[in-house]
Amino acid sequence: MSQEDFEAVIGLEVHAQLSTNSKIFASSSNRAGAEPNSLTDPVTLGLPGCLPVLNKSVVEYAIKLGVATECTIRRESIFARKHYLYPDLPKGYQISQFEKPICQNGYLDIRVDAGIKRIGITRIHLEEDAGKNLHHEGEAISSVDLNRAGVPLVEIVSEPDIRSAEEAGAYMRRVRQIVRYLDICDGNMEDGSLRCDANVSVRKVGAKEFGQKVEIKNLNSFRFVERAIDFEIARQIETITNGGLIYQETRLWDEAKNETRVMRTKEQAADYRYFPDPDLLPLIVEDLWIKRVRSGLPELPHQVYDRFQKMYGLDDYNTEILTQEKLVYQYYDQAVSLHNNPSGIANWLSTELFGRLNKDGLTMSECPVSPENLGALVKLIDDGVISGKIAKTVFDEMFATGAAPQAVVEQKGLRQISNPAEVRKVIEAVLDAFPDQLGQFLEGKTKMLGFFVGEVMKKTQGRANPQLVNDCLNQALADRTPK
Repeated sequence: MSQEDFEAVIGLEVHAQLSTNSKIFASSSNRAGAEPNSLTDPVTLGLPGCLPVLNKSVVEYAIKLGVATECTIRRESIFARKHYLYPDLPKGYQISQFEKPICQNGYLDIRVDAGIKRIGITRIHLEEDAGKNLHHEGEAISSVDLNRAGVPLVEIVSEPDIRSAEEAGAYMRRVRQIVRYLDICDGNMEDGSLRCDANVSVRKVGAKEFGQKVEIKNLNSFRFVERAIDFEIARQIETITNGGLIYQETRLWDEAKNETRVMRTKEQAADYRYFPDPDLLPLIVEDLWIKRVRSGLPELPHQVYDRFQKMYGLDDYNTEILTQEKLVYQYYDQAVSLHNNPSGIANWLSTELFGRLNKDGLTMSECPVSPENLGALVKLIDDGVISGKIAKTVFDEMFATGAAPQAVVEQKGLRQISNPAEVRKVIEAVLDAFPDQLGQFLEGKTKMLGFFVGEVMKKTQGRANPQLVNDCLNQALADRTPK
């Protein structure tokens, strides 16, 4: 049997930290980067007699996500205790939702080579995050930071509809895009605010039953998700082909060795001894609340995508780039509202602007060029005030100073020379200065035309209108051609 005889069956459990001001059941601040154990309180520490109080904003964020992913919002959901012993879990249990999650039966559409593929969402439930164990290199001890304990999470559990590492990566990117559009999670995977567990199994092509699944825990980058799944698929196929068995277990991705390795045997639900949390009442979500959330939703990624193609006539490539981030699509909308050249502005945004931001390590929120100024720059090109080449010089100054393009053009004398008489004067001077090259052209070496164009542009410091230069140069050379 070969790898082509098998297919992968993949489901993802994505954990997203919600960007509320405080934790899910306590008043401690919910922010990253603080000194270890500085954001704790009696509830977070699990001190006796302290009761949890549900953060209403956490519920609202979950409803937003559920509505955006076409889920059914459960009118009554229950919080449960999930028991396990680990140093970063001070209560000895995690408050989560088990039998009655707040959202269920939704979906997300992803774009793959074959077109649009729908990935089902089994459930979205609320839970609290655990703390973080800090392992000190070269030391025989570890520390525990409980700042993260009690941070609100949504866990988004997909149906096993994913069939490849590429599809898994596309799904993860779509989840990140959705939560960032909704402003409920910053999506910073490197900081752990968005992370993923992947359930992977393989089966023979055409088989109906699933194979034995293996869970890969705590994947915190798109690259790790894809590489870990690819490795695990290959490992399981090789094991089965060689007559071995796949065991239900939890594995970790080892980046240094580029492989998954066993972490522990997989627990069953019964191992966690779930039962309803007696300190928390059932969560009741009324229809009016859901309607209010639905009416207040921002434009969602697929809606922006469709609008950009219909309104601006963009191709799939540019549409995908410009709708990945909320700040980017809003920037583009504003720029085009000033100057109606959708393709021109898209090209400047996706090449020059993104290139400079990446080079300088800046995010879109730190961009020094305003959308109004980028639109104004493209307008100067379209109006013939500056050439595309000069525009790059203008853009560099805009990026460095935040100045408006019109001001840069005037201050540096970069306005394009569009007077035919002025251009013709420069051309005549160039032809007189290079008699040998002129003779070669007149003898039939037409490639010398490019040489003359270059000299004219050099003499005008690139400010001459390129089309006008070509027209006037052709006329000047025709005038000097013997009849």
